[in-house]
Amino acid sequence: MKASERTDVRYGGRSLQGVQVSASRRSGTTDELGPDEPEQPERDGADLLAALLDGMDAALCAFDADGVVTHWNREAERILGWSAAEAVGRQGFAGWAVRSADAGEVEERLLSAMRAPGRQVHEFALLTKDGGRVLVRTQSAAVRGPDGRPAGVYCAFSEVHAQIDLERSIALSEALLEDASWGVVLVDADLRPAVVNAHAARALGAGRTSVLGRPLGDLLAQGVEELENALTHVLAEGAPPGPAEVWVSLRTPEGERRRCWRSGFVRLASPLAEEPVPLGVGWLFQDVTESKQAEQEAALLRFRANQLHRAARAAAECEDPAEAAVVHLDFALAGFADHALIDRVVGGAASDTDAAEPVRLVRVAATPSGAPGPAVPSGTTGLPVRYGEGHPAVQCVERAGSVRASAGVRTVPAEQVRRWATARQWPEDTVHGLCAVLRSRGRTLGVVTFLRGAGRSAFERPDAMYAEDVAVRIATALDLAGTVEQR
Repeated sequence: MKASERTDVRYGGRSLQGVQVSASRRSGTTDELGPDEPEQPERDGADLLAALLDGMDAALCAFDADGVVTHWNREAERILGWSAAEAVGRQGFAGWAVRSADAGEVEERLLSAMRAPGRQVHEFALLTKDGGRVLVRTQSAAVRGPDGRPAGVYCAFSEVHAQIDLERSIALSEALLEDASWGVVLVDADLRPAVVNAHAARALGAGRTSVLGRPLGDLLAQGVEELENALTHVLAEGAPPGPAEVWVSLRTPEGERRRCWRSGFVRLASPLAEEPVPLGVGWLFQDVTESKQAEQEAALLRFRANQLHRAARAAAECEDPAEAAVVHLDFALAGFADHALIDRVVGGAASDTDAAEPVRLVRVAATPSGAPGPAVPSGTTGLPVRYGEGHPAVQCVERAGSVRASAGVRTVPAEQVRRWATARQWPEDTVHGLCAVLRSRGRTLGVVTFLRGAGRSAFERPDAMYAEDVAVRIATALDLAGTVEQR
């Protein structure tokens, strides 16, 4: 029977008359249509069947119980080159889609699905119309008639490399979302986590399900704006050319914890839409806080060592040792503090045996309080600075060690911070102070004070160590200046 004949195909005892589809074998008996029997609904059903078969992403063919090809869709034609008109009605694959030497084995493996439960998976090579060979993976299963007996076999197949690519993609997705050693978060178009892997959940300090659907602001105390800006950019423009380092602060029971995440972003688009429709953003990140802090500390140490070296060279050119002390102060101030003061003990120096005497300090030099600038000597008035008892500078002299002070800018109102600074005879914008003792030849010469405003962090132990290095150089210069004056 020719493939172009107009016949019926019966499915479940029902006749689809006049099926003109590329994917079906036209065989069966012809029913006469009476004047009252509408033909259009059956044709609509046949058109729907043809559309479904030809619209499948997988190649599909079917065989009757005798091994004759009954269906052949467009994807099968795309892979092998044989059209439905050329394929439907042929006896098996022998001589056209499979080499003759392999035809018997291939047909046996395909038709064995009629006698086996479920689906059978096989791999074998098929021939294309132009003589090439394609390795395909097939899934075949029995087609049963109205009486429940096997009436044929359907076979869905695809190129092996395409199937392997799909399996790799699925395996990669599962591995990323389960076993990856970096955080993976799938963020939806509303910038809310939709899928979170175990590593990311630990980094966020929450469970994998508890973070889903929550705004990022609920999870992060700081850095939310920068992160959401990156996600919005990826949704609109696509992935950035390289990873970005995002600093965030996490809310933890112990308080906020600052972390640096090296993040990569990819835009997720639906593969089923004709136009790219963004489904969200894939966000992958690693915690690089320790390495970044180590880099920053190393860079800071290099800068400070370079400043000390430059200050020593500049101070060596000063004829007046007092001027050399001010030079050391100016070089130390760069990148370290906003203001600085040098106060000297009244009388020039105090030995450790004078600890019972009240501490009185005289201003030697100070940087401008209104705007940044070089330190200016304070003249020779000799009037003591009105430091109250318990002032950080006084404590520094009494202890012969560094003293740190802070107004607690995050918890204290701005007006109270200004009063705190004014009471200590510091510029009113001061928030953090660090006093380092000036010691030379076993005597306390005075105090150098470094001050920071609200835009800087509080002084820490590494800062105190640097201030002490500067204080040693300033103390040596002041000691020399006193010796010169005595001559």
